[in-house]
Amino acid sequence: MANVSIKFNNKEFLLSCDDGQEEHLEELLIQLNQKFNNLKNELGNLGENKLLLITAVKIMDEYYETKKGVEQKKKELKDLSKKFIELKELIYEYRDKKEEEIKNLNLDYEKFKNEIEVNQRKYEKLIDEAADQISSFVEKAKLENLSQ
Repeated sequence: MANVSIKFNNKEFLLSCDDGQEEHLEELLIQLNQKFNNLKNELGNLGENKLLLITAVKIMDEYYETKKGVEQKKKELKDLSKKFIELKELIYEYRDKKEEEIKNLNLDYEKFKNEIEVNQRKYEKLIDEAADQISSFVEKAKLENLSQ
């Protein structure tokens, strides 16, 4: 345990604190002394006990206002986190939809491509059959002309 000598309201005090906390305690007491002296200047000398009480009330008020602010910020952060989670879900949902659309488009493309290939083979077969029939017709016509 460490001891810290402080001056408050022009009086010396010896306070104890955990080792390593001396500087922090001194900073707190500087702030406390400053608030006490500001109130003393504003309100006049109402008596040390009353000024200490008012100082404590002001510090507690600041503490609770700060605490309320922190709680409000926590709530805002929680709400924001919820919105980010919702946004993330929407993004994944959109991605999944688009992947499904792309998959379906690829399937349609493959079907269309196969259909074109089948039709092309049919067309080529038709052309070949027509060409064979024309050749056959031409041959018969030549043979008939020769036999006449």
